[in-house]
Amino acid sequence: MSRTQTFIVYFIAIFLQAGAYGLTFMLPRLFGIFNASEKDVGVMLAITAVTTIITVYFSGHLSDIFGRLRTLCIACLAISISLYFYGAASSAGAGVVFASVLLGFGWGLTYSLGPIVLTRLVKPTERVQSFALLSVFVMAGFGLSPVLASLLEACGASIKDAFYITSGLCVISAVLFFILQRPINEYALNPAPEASSRITLSSLSQVLKSPARAPIAMVFLGASVFAGLNNFQTVFADIRGLDYAIFFLVYTLVVVVFRLVLVKFKGGANPYRTIAFLQYLMCTSVVLFMFSGDSLVLYILVAVLFGLGYGVSYPILVAMTASDAEGHLGPQTLQLFALSYFIGIFGFPLIAGWFIVEIGTTPLLALVAVLAGFEATIALRRATAHKTHNNDQLS
Repeated sequence: MSRTQTFIVYFIAIFLQAGAYGLTFMLPRLFGIFNASEKDVGVMLAITAVTTIITVYFSGHLSDIFGRLRTLCIACLAISISLYFYGAASSAGAGVVFASVLLGFGWGLTYSLGPIVLTRLVKPTERVQSFALLSVFVMAGFGLSPVLASLLEACGASIKDAFYITSGLCVISAVLFFILQRPINEYALNPAPEASSRITLSSLSQVLKSPARAPIAMVFLGASVFAGLNNFQTVFADIRGLDYAIFFLVYTLVVVVFRLVLVKFKGGANPYRTIAFLQYLMCTSVVLFMFSGDSLVLYILVAVLFGLGYGVSYPILVAMTASDAEGHLGPQTLQLFALSYFIGIFGFPLIAGWFIVEIGTTPLLALVAVLAGFEATIALRRATAHKTHNNDQLS
């Protein structure tokens, strides 16, 4: 397998398993089959969050024992089993709890170890481009699996079938990661054995004292915004008489197109200023959604702005996390970044589900807008500090 083929197979494997997370956006619809509420969705995703947090913390221990590619293979098989149990569920009982635990375990491993594997294959100067390309395939899987679910429903199939199909795709992904062990070791820029990835109390303390603590906090806020808008998008769309598939399709297309453009972009002279601008766009999209009602044109505009804001800023933020990390703590920093992401992505739906049932969707969107504005402001402050630091160096 050539170096180019190795990258292609790696990104295909990432794409095939990424659809699993996109199907969590369909949980309100799936749970509706057996009369469970948005609160139940939030509880199950909270279970996933707890499992994910524990898994990410120990992901380095597992990868040190089995190797990163074998661990990714195990993770994809766990996700596959999880999706099967979701599809087979007839109530929000033990089977769904088991599926939520497995999803947290599998997705925690794939999300935290995927970028670390990629860092062995690319130079530091290529990180923004490579992370952007990685995120293109992740987002394509995220966004297209809800579209697949919508198409299956339109053809008379059940939402459960989308879970069964994606379960099979995750098995294929596991096989691909297994095949990739030898070529990735062969083409690694550093041929030495993989450095330890374990998170210890000492490494945790060092990471949180480094400049990387800002992007780690920011990704939590961004993940909460993403979860608040996407995990219950089917609910928002149904209330307004809109088609949720339109939102996910437009959002995915915008993210994929602009992240491909980003492959040639290194973040500019001040990457945090770029991140701040994009995240204020994200905040604008949420505010617009609060007042857009049943307008299809505004619904599409919301998807476009959110795709630009969240979707394009995210890979730059990942690259800045890697750049802000202490040299010997790169794997641990990226794992803590993933840990913070998962606390937001799987934990915030517990709050969001409660908001929808007890208070309403508009207060939820107001909270999401505040979080988006807060994240953008942190980025703006980092951008200002970066500019001041550069001016001091010049003087």
